[in-house]
Amino acid sequence: MKFAGSHILSISQFERAEIEHIFEVADRMAPYAHRQRITRVLDGAILGNMFFEPSTRTRISFGCAFNLLGGEVRETTGFEATSLAKGESLYDTARVLSGYSDVIVMRHPAGGSVAEFAAASRVPVINGGDGANEHPSQALLDLYTIRKELQHQGRDGIDGLHIAMIGDLRYGRTVHSLSKLLCLFSNIQLTLISPQELRMPAEIVDALRSAGHTVVESDTLEQSLAHVDIAYATRIQEERFATLDEALLYRGRYRLNKKIYTQFCQPNTVIMHPLPRDSRAEANELDNDLNDNPNLAIFRQADNGVLVRMALFALILDVVEQVDSHARDVNWYTERRFE
Repeated sequence: MKFAGSHILSISQFERAEIEHIFEVADRMAPYAHRQRITRVLDGAILGNMFFEPSTRTRISFGCAFNLLGGEVRETTGFEATSLAKGESLYDTARVLSGYSDVIVMRHPAGGSVAEFAAASRVPVINGGDGANEHPSQALLDLYTIRKELQHQGRDGIDGLHIAMIGDLRYGRTVHSLSKLLCLFSNIQLTLISPQELRMPAEIVDALRSAGHTVVESDTLEQSLAHVDIAYATRIQEERFATLDEALLYRGRYRLNKKIYTQFCQPNTVIMHPLPRDSRAEANELDNDLNDNPNLAIFRQADNGVLVRMALFALILDVVEQVDSHARDVNWYTERRFE
């Protein structure tokens, strides 16, 4: 694909070489994301951050990524703060707000809504999550994290990966997009662990198998974790159910904790989660007793979101080769652990 000026709406628009190019650019963003250097390459550019569903990491990390490239951020959160609450169409909203921005990131509860918005936008639009459909930038940062974690273990590349996806695979858009992304790689083994009613959509399973991957579906957690490289847990997507009572049937069904990890996982199995993890006692799908486990990658995963989103902005706005020429050292105390 041609990155400059393009919308980022779905994983399906990428080929493997383009994914690898995004990751190469993300690697180059590390000095800026880690506050070792400052760049003002997007000085004067404006990001319109439009989030019509609750968000912490995605909204703030997109804004952080744009700021770290020197741009400014304007945010809209919730329907009630916009004219959509007065009946304005997505078309009219897109035509107006794209006149105020150079790029827009949008999250919306309805599947396909971001593509509808992008069709009317005059500037590039990035899908920050559209209902239970897709979350492409999350899939990219997830795969980037997998790549880095495996490299840390001395492994080269994603081909041959064995990953377990755990929890709400029916409504979890992060696992949908990550599964589609894995179709671009070779010899992947997937163990899909979920209640029968929350299984991965059949069309995604079919796509994985058509790509030559091995897919095993299971409703039991412990024994299914044997021999996996990555254990990717997800929360129950309560907001996607018709009623809360229906969602409560599945809350706390699968809980990965220190005891289960030690007994059933390999010593170097990487633990991932797109966050937020539901730490309420009745849910607790990823226990706090794993917080000191060096293979818990969830916070490294969140940090990597800034790198990948910086890369997307730099590619879409066509400034990758200008980033370093607009850079200088930081002039404040900065020491963070990015590990």
